[in-house]
Amino acid sequence: MTNQFHRTLNRMAFFTALLAAGLILFYEPFLRIASANIFLNGIIIGTTLFGIGLSFIEIFKLLPEYRWASAYFRGKKNVELPPRLLRPVALILRARPTRISTATLQSMLDMILMRFEDSRESIRYITNTLIFLGLLGTFWGLIITVGGFADLIGSLNFDDTAVLSVMQEGLSKPLSGMATAFTSSLMGLAGSLMIGFLGLQVQLAQNAIFNELEDYLSAHTTPVIPDTTETINTAAKEINKNIQELQKTVSEL
Repeated sequence: MTNQFHRTLNRMAFFTALLAAGLILFYEPFLRIASANIFLNGIIIGTTLFGIGLSFIEIFKLLPEYRWASAYFRGKKNVELPPRLLRPVALILRARPTRISTATLQSMLDMILMRFEDSRESIRYITNTLIFLGLLGTFWGLIITVGGFADLIGSLNFDDTAVLSVMQEGLSKPLSGMATAFTSSLMGLAGSLMIGFLGLQVQLAQNAIFNELEDYLSAHTTPVIPDTTETINTAAKEINKNIQELQKTVSEL
């Protein structure tokens, strides 16, 4: 199980190093894109960096959970309780029962899934925030573009011989709005893809713990077999009751 954690961490580290290498290699184009609207694009870059850091924090928080699960599966006694996600399950299994019921198994699995989903809410929120910031920049840039063209058309005097130079000077504002729209959309979508990939790795690491724990607990689960005799007696009583009601109805007819 620890090998799965290391593979996931290596993928995240390799992906982050690849992003850093691409940023260094294409530093000048990236700087021109970011400077189109330094305020909004700076917020997008900061949110992306925060999401990358949060993803690594979440993956490192899983390490004690991996250690506890591995030690428990190997049958070690006096295993230190996990700090967060698997702690309720560890408290239930601390007595090391030989068999558990199917109802207990289902309750524990539902509890684990709910805690795993809650731990990924922050990463999911950052991904949605980056998409929102990209759309916000798009509409912001379109507003600037439309307003710039409206001001340009309103200020043109076609009887003036210098109308072309005035038009050339007036196009700077609409073009800056288009640059804001395209660059913010590009950076917002790129940031959401980065955080989405790292969040997927966190989910895969959590699923590895969940699958191992589910297999182990399923092997130690006692299925609940219904009492056949009690079922037959209950059915016989219902049949006799229905026969009596049928006889009564026939007699009345």
